[in-house]
Amino acid sequence: MYSKIPKLTVVGAGPGDVDLITLKAVKVLKKADVVLYDALVNEELLDFINPNAEIIFVGKRRGCYRYQQEQINDLIVARAKTHGHVVRLKGGDPFIFGRGAEEMEFAASFGIETAMIPGISSSLAVPAYQNIPVTKRGSAESFWVITGTTKEHKLSNDIALAAKSNATVVVLMGMGKLPEIIKLFQQENKNDLPVAIIQNGTRSNEKVGIGTVDTILEVVKEQELSNPAIIVLGEVVNHRAVLANIQNEYSKELIA
Repeated sequence: MYSKIPKLTVVGAGPGDVDLITLKAVKVLKKADVVLYDALVNEELLDFINPNAEIIFVGKRRGCYRYQQEQINDLIVARAKTHGHVVRLKGGDPFIFGRGAEEMEFAASFGIETAMIPGISSSLAVPAYQNIPVTKRGSAESFWVITGTTKEHKLSNDIALAAKSNATVVVLMGMGKLPEIIKLFQQENKNDLPVAIIQNGTRSNEKVGIGTVDTILEVVKEQELSNPAIIVLGEVVNHRAVLANIQNEYSKELIA
């Protein structure tokens, strides 16, 4: 007779580099009965999954949905009731624009036990991999992490507010709205503010474009940058070049 307790664990897979998943997440994957994973999850992580588990891809690629969100919710509940422990593996951190909270609420409404294992968020880790801190004394005292596109497929109103501040602004899922975002910063006379676009952050095929509010659109065009990418606007973007210059000067001194 079936005796497993239905359970959902929402797990953050990190930003892309397979080594950035947490040990706790790996331990859960090894015990999972079913794993539902998204398109932004590095597929090398599937090697950590219990070999007897059912593995289902439920992500979106090139604008095509394998499953709608409502179907994913239903699948979580159905598999939890028939198989036991369902792990929902999501890129980055599931509580930062990852809909992990919604999926947990839906499962809980059917009496299914839920748990969450945080992941390293792309909003912090992707800039960090490029030596861009989201805060730095003298440059930024705070930071915003904003979705570029709301559920109504419109630009978030928070970006206009963030453009008025001196904070670092990190925009996720914003490449389709980049011209609109740039216009908001130009309206605040921040034409020379440094901007970084980081595509496929922390992965082997990572691409980076650096410019300013006035030049970044041309940089994106020249380097053919596209989704998935993170937009970073702020003086902290300059730290990347400052650090490189310091290292170069030190190397010259050693040679001399």
